[in-house]
Amino acid sequence: MTEPLQTTPGLDWAAERGMGALAEKMGLRWVEFSVERCVATMPVAGNTQPVGLMHGGAYVVLGESLGSMAANLHAGHGRLAVGVDINATHTRSATAGTVTGVCTPVHLGRSITVHEIVVSDDQGRRCSTIRITNMIKDVPEPD
Repeated sequence: MTEPLQTTPGLDWAAERGMGALAEKMGLRWVEFSVERCVATMPVAGNTQPVGLMHGGAYVVLGESLGSMAANLHAGHGRLAVGVDINATHTRSATAGTVTGVCTPVHLGRSITVHEIVVSDDQGRRCSTIRITNMIKDVPEPD
């Protein structure tokens, strides 16, 4: 039996904000969410290349979803974080099960954030390492 997801202020914020249509289509699920650490899972099934390996772009979608959402939580109300750079190094290919992304901050500034996301397979083996940089800007209040 699966343990029920524990609710936290960060998870509540992420659920309210939503993860976006692409991440939802790919089956991304939040597990843990705070400024210091975000965790999400994604199934391999449905996110593969024609040869049955997890698609490298799917790893990047997981990483960008985690890193961008973490940057927006850090940015706070009235501010918006948008990605300006992302890179990924794939070191293993998942072929079944679920992958888990763990996002931790490298730098949390007032105008720039940098996060590292490590994506592992069900056996805990690192499959991809992603780094994303987000720019934070003020969002004007509507008139």
